[in-house]
Amino acid sequence: MSAKNRIQILFLAVLATLCTSEAQVQRDTMVLNFKEYLGYVKKYHPVAKQAQLTIAIGQANLMKARGGFDPKIEVDYERKEFKGIDYWDRLNATFKIPTWFGIELKGNLEQNQGDLIALDETGSEDGLYSAGVSMSLGQGFWINERMATLRKAKFFREQTKADQDLFVNEILYKASLAYFDWLRAYQDAEIFEDFLQNAKQRFEGVKQSALAGDVAIIDTVEAKIAVENRALSLEQAKVKLMKTSLQLSNFLWINDVPVELQEDVVPDATVESDIDTTLEIMGRPLDSFQLGSHPKLRSLDFKIDGLTVDKRLKANKLLPKLDVEYNFLTETPELANTFITEDYKGGVSFRFPLFLRKERGDLKLAKFKLRDAEFERDNALIEIQNKVIAIYRELDSYTTQNQLIADIVRDYNTLLSAEERKFSFGESSLFLINSRESKLIDAYLKQNELQNKFFDTKAMLFKSLAINPLNL
Repeated sequence: MSAKNRIQILFLAVLATLCTSEAQVQRDTMVLNFKEYLGYVKKYHPVAKQAQLTIAIGQANLMKARGGFDPKIEVDYERKEFKGIDYWDRLNATFKIPTWFGIELKGNLEQNQGDLIALDETGSEDGLYSAGVSMSLGQGFWINERMATLRKAKFFREQTKADQDLFVNEILYKASLAYFDWLRAYQDAEIFEDFLQNAKQRFEGVKQSALAGDVAIIDTVEAKIAVENRALSLEQAKVKLMKTSLQLSNFLWINDVPVELQEDVVPDATVESDIDTTLEIMGRPLDSFQLGSHPKLRSLDFKIDGLTVDKRLKANKLLPKLDVEYNFLTETPELANTFITEDYKGGVSFRFPLFLRKERGDLKLAKFKLRDAEFERDNALIEIQNKVIAIYRELDSYTTQNQLIADIVRDYNTLLSAEERKFSFGESSLFLINSRESKLIDAYLKQNELQNKFFDTKAMLFKSLAINPLNL
């Protein structure tokens, strides 16, 4: 076969390849946008919904703690009658209002009747009314269980808000990695699909040349092996694409129903332009990073605040218990001037353990827990700071690597094109073309790999900053 005929065959092969590529582009496919995908994950994924429960739990704990200051009504009633004897008929009703500094306001109605009641229980038929106050002057004055529980509940509520950001950030990070792996597998499959079509067209051209007697029949075997290798690589790429699409489906839920990714859904090849805005890491240079607003550090700060309150409560229990109570007494509560200091009921209660071993042990444990949390926070601060610095430097390196691999791909394309041109003039061989093409395929795959690592590193920056995107 003449050189002119070989050029015509090569031209037809290239034209057929272009037509095939255009046909593939025109297939009915639906692009799953990266931002849209993460929006579904944040809204519907069970872990994201589970993260929302943490705030509800914090609110419930706060409500429970505030219940310690709810007013209370207590009513005790008992009556005894035996063999016609009315032993007693006792009614004791109390209304209590707890306040913040261990002071308790209360009103009481005491009505006791019967043949055998004690002398100190007797009163008017309408009952004896009292109004007074009880409080702790030692242990429990500056801080008590109710006050400590409420303060810790407030800190816990704020801590759950920070923890929610961490939970949402973690699931979005894992979902991003799954999307990038899916994109890489899709791009690898597209590469092998394109080069398989090239190998088929080349095989047909060589077969026609062999039938015309211009090349040896054995050359068709080498061309056929190239087709089979490309087909094998494509099949392996399809298996990997199937696995990554199933892994991606783990993050797709709608209304508590898992969604399986369909074959006609493809990733967005232009995702690089959307990653920074979607993950909200755009415009975040290293010198602008504020560690104080990091959710993990905020969570640890609120944990330390809660442990500080607990330590103060344990220290307060080293004080003696000194409770005092004073109540005005009257039989006619509707008359304000009947509440006089001469008619009262009061008392003092004092308790103090001699060795305080339990209290001192509790205080030491509280101090150890607080110190442990402070160490954890200091360590987390350094870890986050160093990790963010390393990621920024890694991103700079990947930017350079991506530019280098792009140049390598371009040069390999040039070499392959030159080799195919030489082959059309009978100055090269299928072995050299296949070798050049294999190098080009490896370069394309390496480019996809570096792009994937670049995207993964951006996702790692997103995780290290613990961002909970607001625009999803």
